[in-house]
Amino acid sequence: MAKEGVEKAEETEHMIEKDGGKDQESVLTVGDTKEMRAVVLAGFGGLNKLRVTKKAMPEPLEGEVKIRVKACGLNFLDLMVRQGNIDNPPKTPLVPGFECSGIVEALGENTKGFEIGDRVMAFVNYNAWAEVVCTPLEFVYKIPDGMTFPEAAAFSMNFVAAYMMLFEVANLREGMSVLVHSAGGGMGQAVAQLCSTVPNVTVFGTASPFKHEAIKDSVTHLFDRNVDYVPEVKKISPEGVDIVLDCLCGENTGKGLGLLKPLGTYILYGSSNMVTGETKSFFSLAKSWWQVEKVNPIKLYDENKVIAGFSLLNLLFKQGRSSLVKIVVDKLISLYNARKIKPLVDSLWALEEVKEAMQRIHDRGNIGKLILDVEKSPTPLMANDSTETSEAGEEEEEEEDHEGDTDKERMPFIQ
Repeated sequence: MAKEGVEKAEETEHMIEKDGGKDQESVLTVGDTKEMRAVVLAGFGGLNKLRVTKKAMPEPLEGEVKIRVKACGLNFLDLMVRQGNIDNPPKTPLVPGFECSGIVEALGENTKGFEIGDRVMAFVNYNAWAEVVCTPLEFVYKIPDGMTFPEAAAFSMNFVAAYMMLFEVANLREGMSVLVHSAGGGMGQAVAQLCSTVPNVTVFGTASPFKHEAIKDSVTHLFDRNVDYVPEVKKISPEGVDIVLDCLCGENTGKGLGLLKPLGTYILYGSSNMVTGETKSFFSLAKSWWQVEKVNPIKLYDENKVIAGFSLLNLLFKQGRSSLVKIVVDKLISLYNARKIKPLVDSLWALEEVKEAMQRIHDRGNIGKLILDVEKSPTPLMANDSTETSEAGEEEEEEEDHEGDTDKERMPFIQ
C-alpha cells in the first residue's frame, strides 16, 4: 500500500485514540468523510488488542481500486502479526488482513480493466479486515462465475502460494512425492488439490487426528501431527520424498531436509512452531531457531538437495512480481473453471467474532479456510466482547497489559 495511505490511516487512528472513543463520530464525520467498520489492532499482544471500531472510509488514489468488501481471509500469519511475531512489524494501531473479496465501488484515475460493480478478489498490504479497502490495480483479479465471495477470499493467498511453491520453485512433475504439514488447513488443502492435477503424485500429510476422516480422500498418506512422521514416511518411501513444504520450522527443518531425495526441494514458508501461547514468547522464538538444522552448503552439494524459502506477500509488495502472480492467478482460475480445484471454507465469522476466529486458528481446529463475512451478524456475546470498549475499559485493559497480558479468554490456549 502507498506510504501516503499508511500515514492517513495512522493519523485517523491517532485522532480516535486521542479522543478516547467518545468523540469519534464528530472526528470522523468532519466535512463529507464517510465511516466504515473495521477490525483494529491497538497494539501487539493477545486477543484483547483487537476490536471493531469506526474508521474513515478510504478513497482510491491514482491506479487504485476501491472495493466494498464482502469477505476476508484469515491466515496463521495474521495471528503472528497480532503478536508482533514477524520481522519489522508495522506501527500500531493498524487494520490487519491481506486478502479479501467484494465488489468494485469506485476507480482511481488511470485505472483500466475493471468497472464499477465487478466481483473481485484482491491482495491488500494490511487493511483488508474492513468494510471498504483500496488497493493498487495490479493486486486485483476478477472472480470467476460460480465462485462465491467466501470462496474467493479463501482462494487468492492459499492457492497462489501453493501453486508457486509446487510448480515455480519445486517444479512438481508426474510421479513425484510431496510432504505437507497442516494438511487440513487452507494451505494444506490447496496443496493437496493442486497435486491431484498432476498424475501419480503421492501426498504425505500431517494433521491432527480429528481431521483425518474429513481430509483422507485428498491426501495419500496421513500422519498424526503429534508423532514422529519421519519413520512412517520411510516405511512407505524408503528413499524419502521429492518436495517438503514446511510451515512449522524448528525441528521440522532438519526432519524435512533429512527426508529429501537427491534433487529434492525443501521450502520453508512459515514458522508456526514459534507460536505457543496467546502472546509473543521469546522462549518459543529462541527454541525454534535453536532447533533449526544448521545448513551446510557443502552438505547440500554432496547430497544434491535444494533448500528454499517462499513469501507471497514479500513477492507482491516488496519485490514487485505482481505480473508473475497475475499469470498464476489466471492458471488457477482455469483450473477452477475446469472443476479441478475448489477452495474449502471451514467457517464464516462476523467482524465482531474475529477473536473467536483467531482462537480457532490458534487451536488448529479448522478444516479449510476461516473467513470473516462482513455482512454476517455476530452472536450477542461475541459482539459485546469484540466491539470497541469505553475509555474506562481501555484504561483497565492497559493496566492488565502491564501485568503481562493475563486477561482470561473463554477457551484455553494450547501450550
